[in-house]
Amino acid sequence: MYRLTVLYPPPVDHAHFRDYYVSTHLPLAAKLPGLRAMRHSLDVSAVAGESPFFAMWEGEFDSVADMAAALASEQGQAVVADVPNYATGGAQIIHYSPIRGS
Repeated sequence: MYRLTVLYPPPVDHAHFRDYYVSTHLPLAAKLPGLRAMRHSLDVSAVAGESPFFAMWEGEFDSVADMAAALASEQGQAVVADVPNYATGGAQIIHYSPIRGS
């Protein structure tokens, strides 16, 4: 399994982010080729203090190659191009292979 995580700092307009993200962006992301599962949250909190992030999205792929192919695809390019339509605070994107504890 391979994960792609997008962390969103606070946007200028929280209500617009929520509405656009749920009604437009998530349906685009759900069509990424090779996507096995996805999760998101619009209620990101920190253990102590204020969270530097407003929202997060996580997608699972079979491999790093599958993730890269998804992002390079026409659908992946549409997903990336859509981000400025709602994420006025930008986005931090990380990817990794999770290791399960014993």
